[in-house]
Amino acid sequence: MKQLEIKTLIKECEYSELPESDRRLVDEAKEATRRAYAPFSKYHVGAALLMDNGKIVTGSNQENAAYPSGLCAERTAVFYASSSYPGVAVRKIAIAAWQKPADDLDPEAGFQAHPVSPCGGCRQALIEYEHLYGNIEVILYGREKTFILPSVASLLPFGFTDF
Repeated sequence: MKQLEIKTLIKECEYSELPESDRRLVDEAKEATRRAYAPFSKYHVGAALLMDNGKIVTGSNQENAAYPSGLCAERTAVFYASSSYPGVAVRKIAIAAWQKPADDLDPEAGFQAHPVSPCGGCRQALIEYEHLYGNIEVILYGREKTFILPSVASLLPFGFTDF
C-alpha cells in the first residue's frame, strides 16, 4: 500500500497587505454581503469574481423558506458571470461573510474574524469553471487574517472534472 500526501500552500496576510486590485475585489465581496437575503441563517456571504475581461461580477447568498432552494454567494456569482459573459474566464474570486454584530457602531465588526471558505457544492461548481478556463485564485477574507490560495483545486483536490 502506498501513502500519498496532499499539501496546500496558503498565503496568510492582513487585508492591508493585499495589492490594491485584490483589496478592491475583497471590498466588492464585502459590499455584496449587504445584498444577501438571509432571513433564516442571518449569515450574509458575498463573492466577487474578477473576469478575464476586467469586469467584476458579484453574488450573495439567497435563502428560501423551501430549503434547500436557496443558493450560495459563490454559485450566484459564477452562474451570473457565465451567463453574462459566456466563454470569459474567471481569474479570481474573493469571499467574505458578515453577521450583524451586537454593537453596530463599527461596520467592520460584523465581518468574520477568520476567513470563510466555500461549501462543497460551490467548490464543485467553481472547479468546473477552473477546469474549463484555468486556475482561479481564491481570496478568503477575514477581519484578522486573509487567506490566498492559488486555485480552486487547492480547496477541492479530488474534484469531479472528468465528464
